[in-house]
Amino acid sequence: MAGFPTASAEPTQALPEVPADPGRAVFVDDPQILNPHATTVESWSRSGEGLRVNFASGAPDCFGVHVLVEETPEAVTVDLNGGMPPASIGRMCIALAVPGSVDVPLDRPLGDRVVLAVADSLDKPS
Repeated sequence: MAGFPTASAEPTQALPEVPADPGRAVFVDDPQILNPHATTVESWSRSGEGLRVNFASGAPDCFGVHVLVEETPEAVTVDLNGGMPPASIGRMCIALAVPGSVDVPLDRPLGDRVVLAVADSLDKPS
């Protein structure tokens, strides 16, 4: 996927597992987002055979996400990027923080593997 680093390209940090929150807006992974940038991963929840990655974003009709995943026998590493969906070009958007999540399918069940986020996707102190 041109324009995106691989999930293992940067240092990683373990993410906390939290109960699923039905109040979060569920985004659909969109590899076509424009102007991709690292988006802070807050936590994750189990979702069927995969994960649901949690983050804060803009309104879903003006903001999209694309997640890269690398799986090993020991860990699942996620790299979350945010950007504008192509359908939002020219749309009037407001600055509004929305708790969001995106489902991440896995090649095999998570089991006891640790979930990591790429360091560029983590909240960094200023």
